[in-house]
Amino acid sequence: MSRAIGLIAEKHRDYTGAKIGMWLFLFTELLLFGGMFLLYAVYRVKYAQGFHYAATELNTFIGTLNTLILLTSSLTMVLSIAAIQRGDKKVAVLFLVLTILLGMFFLVNKYFEWSAKIHHGLYPNSPTLDTLQQGEVLFYGLYFTMTGLHGLHVAIGVTILIVMLTRILKQPYKSVSLETSQFQDSDTAQMALYDRGGNKLWQSEWIDDTVERVTVTFKYLPLKEKFHREDFTALENTGLYWHLVDVIWIFLFPLFYLIT
Repeated sequence: MSRAIGLIAEKHRDYTGAKIGMWLFLFTELLLFGGMFLLYAVYRVKYAQGFHYAATELNTFIGTLNTLILLTSSLTMVLSIAAIQRGDKKVAVLFLVLTILLGMFFLVNKYFEWSAKIHHGLYPNSPTLDTLQQGEVLFYGLYFTMTGLHGLHVAIGVTILIVMLTRILKQPYKSVSLETSQFQDSDTAQMALYDRGGNKLWQSEWIDDTVERVTVTFKYLPLKEKFHREDFTALENTGLYWHLVDVIWIFLFPLFYLIT
């Protein structure tokens, strides 16, 4: 069985390269939001009073609830990856489903929050917004831009998590058995296991006819499967992306909801 498992591990996978590539992508995301944070800081200093008035119109309770939702989703994401590392597929699926549901809950809350603002005429280029002072206009412009871009990242993250879930669910272990009864016409038998390319994976010693029966069962994971306890890089990279989404919100929450 060890040789069969070893064959699965021999498939070339550049784990280090995948992680480095993910970290580089996350760095570009930080540059994107970092630029907007810098722009926010400049306008916040210049139009402090207008930002203060505009922030009083935001629902702090919803903002706090969304913060708790995302922090909890980070925990469930970590638990899902840890379960895959232990080879516990059922627990991994459970926590991944919880992460997806929490992400959707965040988007639903954000939808109702935006709907309330739009209902009151507080949206970019609205007639109501044009009657406000410049600081308030800039605040709402940044609010819709930054929280909207963050919400888009959450939606993308939820989609990727769903893809990860479907891949985990489509990876059952398979088995193959060899028996000496398959060589009844021979005085001696030698069991061997080959892959599709004709390469020998395992071979037994010669077994003579004094042995009534020998059965060897191999349990293996097909190469096409994506996640198991020794290969969870894609799920781990997805977790890194999800943590980035959470970290960005941790900065957005005080900037827009707590500056009053």
